[in-house]
Amino acid sequence: MSVCDMTGALQRRLDEVGAQIGRGVGEHLDKDVAQQAESRFVAWMTDTWTRTMTRDDHGVFVVTGDIPAMWLRDSSAQLWPFLALCDLPEVSRQVSDVIARQWHCIGVDPYANAFNSGPTGAHFDPDDVDLLDELWERKYEVDSLAFPVDLAWRFWQATASADHLDTAVHEGCWRIVDLWTLEQDHATRSTYRHVRPSEPGDTLGPDGSGGPVARTGMTWSGFRPSDDACRYGYNIPAQFMAMRALRQIGEFCRVWDDEGLAERAAQLADDIDAGVRRFGIVNDHLAYEVDGLGSVLEMDDANMPSLLSLPLTSDLSGDDPLYQATRSWVLSEANPYLFSGPTARGIGSPHSPDGYIWHIGLAVQGLTGDDVEARDCLRTILATDGGTGWTHESFDPHDPTRFTRGWFSWSNSMACLLMMKVAGVEAITDAR
Repeated sequence: MSVCDMTGALQRRLDEVGAQIGRGVGEHLDKDVAQQAESRFVAWMTDTWTRTMTRDDHGVFVVTGDIPAMWLRDSSAQLWPFLALCDLPEVSRQVSDVIARQWHCIGVDPYANAFNSGPTGAHFDPDDVDLLDELWERKYEVDSLAFPVDLAWRFWQATASADHLDTAVHEGCWRIVDLWTLEQDHATRSTYRHVRPSEPGDTLGPDGSGGPVARTGMTWSGFRPSDDACRYGYNIPAQFMAMRALRQIGEFCRVWDDEGLAERAAQLADDIDAGVRRFGIVNDHLAYEVDGLGSVLEMDDANMPSLLSLPLTSDLSGDDPLYQATRSWVLSEANPYLFSGPTARGIGSPHSPDGYIWHIGLAVQGLTGDDVEARDCLRTILATDGGTGWTHESFDPHDPTRFTRGWFSWSNSMACLLMMKVAGVEAITDAR
């Protein structure tokens, strides 16, 4: 595999955008914050390009940071800020080649969430069941399929070119619709199992198939975007992202002239929507997970897709009353994963230490909030790097030098998007 070097043209563009960010942030925040934003934007974008991406025969392989595997979700979101630079041929080619790699991975196993750079046989846990040599792990997450659809759609909008919507993407979209349809009836039709003897919390129930769920029209997911096991099988943020991905597939079908797939995707989206409306709303806000049998989990998790992120990851608009009520709940003390300390207040996750806040959650809060909230979240992100110059997975709001994951490129990219918003730099964050 070859390292993806940065051309002079791309470096100059990043320097130009960084300077624009510095000026834009400086109009609203103090000089030190503006200088930090300018330098961090250039550093983080350069790092994502040169350290996380390598090229091989299947396209561009992207690691998420300090784990040697490619997540379909993370690799998609890492590229979001680069979509504004797709007028540069090298950026357009790079994004296209990441998309090609993602759809190669989906062809290998649509149930898998994380992949090796080839059939290396490396695994997070070699005792997992049903592992192929190209799989790092096989945690089935609905959003892992939705994110590559979304990236392909965003790239289409950014470039006005459908050249990347090739046979692999077309066949992959059929595979996704078939799988999500099958998983509407998980209890009787699915053969998916996840058993991890070394970590009982990652084993899905006694036989690896998960807890009981009713047939609701929604599509089942074994794991959350955090890679933690779902408590209940219908993760609501993932349902919303699946609906949006199905709509995007329907739009791809105009390129492929495939009315059959478009009809299947539209019907499945309607089924999921009806299930969410019937089972996923508690009082006036959305639940995080349900089972269709009466069990409801009220929380939010900083990982995307989250309830907070829905204007970024679904067709639910930021001014929708349901989203606004949900957002208010998520950012209130009623959410058990809303944490605060002397340096920050924000969303955490059961995936990380109790009380720790996620930089991704702060970026999402700023990207979905008004301009004042966006500036406040950016100021907090830059002030809580623990002196490292990088964002992290999570940090202790009482002492930001205590954090998880020293190198987390997905988090850096989300902070770059927030900088672009605060500075008024055009970015592709709306996927409707």
